[in-house]
Amino acid sequence: MASVDTYLESNLQSVDIAETMVLGLAQAAGFPEEELHKISMAVRETIVNAVVHGNRYSAHKKVHLQARQIQNGLAVTVTDEGNGFDLNSIPDPLAEENLLHQSGRGILLIRAFVDEFLMRRLSPAGTEVKLVKYLPHSS
Repeated sequence: MASVDTYLESNLQSVDIAETMVLGLAQAAGFPEEELHKISMAVRETIVNAVVHGNRYSAHKKVHLQARQIQNGLAVTVTDEGNGFDLNSIPDPLAEENLLHQSGRGILLIRAFVDEFLMRRLSPAGTEVKLVKYLPHSS
């Protein structure tokens, strides 16, 4: 089965590169257009978080992208080299006091667009995000 394993620069151009690579795998796996859009958004948000919040645009830090077709879908892992953060410390973007904030919705969107979302801090540094999207059942 096809896969991608690459290191990306900590800049926003990496978002488009990652999206193109992962969408190629998703298309080859047979995802329909609507699901490709969800995968695209989830990957974009995950890479943006790694570049902006994880590596803080550092030219000395990379974003590791791994994606592979699995038997019934697609698995994507994104790892940054930043200080990491506690997922439980993120304010609820749907709380009334946060509705007008410019940021803070990325993880909410990612979770809405994929079937499995796992996030963990690495030691001594970094955050790893795993996304899994399953092919829809054909009837």
